[in-house]
Amino acid sequence: MILTDGLRSTAAAVRLWFSPGRVREEGSTPDYRFSLANERTFLAWLRTGLALVGGGFAVDQFLPRLHEALRVTFTVALLAGGALCALRAVNHWVRCERAMRRGEDLPTSRFPSVLALGVGVLAVAMVVLVLLGRTR
Repeated sequence: MILTDGLRSTAAAVRLWFSPGRVREEGSTPDYRFSLANERTFLAWLRTGLALVGGGFAVDQFLPRLHEALRVTFTVALLAGGALCALRAVNHWVRCERAMRRGEDLPTSRFPSVLALGVGVLAVAMVVLVLLGRTR
C-alpha cells in the first residue's frame, strides 16, 4: 500500500514536469521576480548537469591510459551525476514554484551536498592519480 502510494505521488510529480500550466492552477501568482529567479536556478542546475556530462566524456576520451576500471567508474559517475542534476533541476523548479504559489516555505534538499561531496571525492581521486603518474 505504501509503495503504491509512493509510486502514485511520484507519477503525479513527474506529470507536473510536462504540464507546468497545471502548477499555475494552484494558489496565487507570486511576484514574477521570484518565478524568474526560480527559472535561473533551474538553468544553473542544467548547466551543472551538462558540465558533468562533458566531464564524463572528457575522462573517457582523454585519459586512455588510466586503468580501464577507474576510467569507466569515473565516466559513469560523472554521466550519472549529470543525468541526476537534470532530473533534479526540473523537480526542484516545480516544487519551488508550487511552494511560492501556495505561500509555503521553499523545499529543502540534500542533493546539493551529495553532489558536492561526490564531485569533491572524484576530484581528490584524480589529483592522487595525477600525482602518482597514472594518467599518462
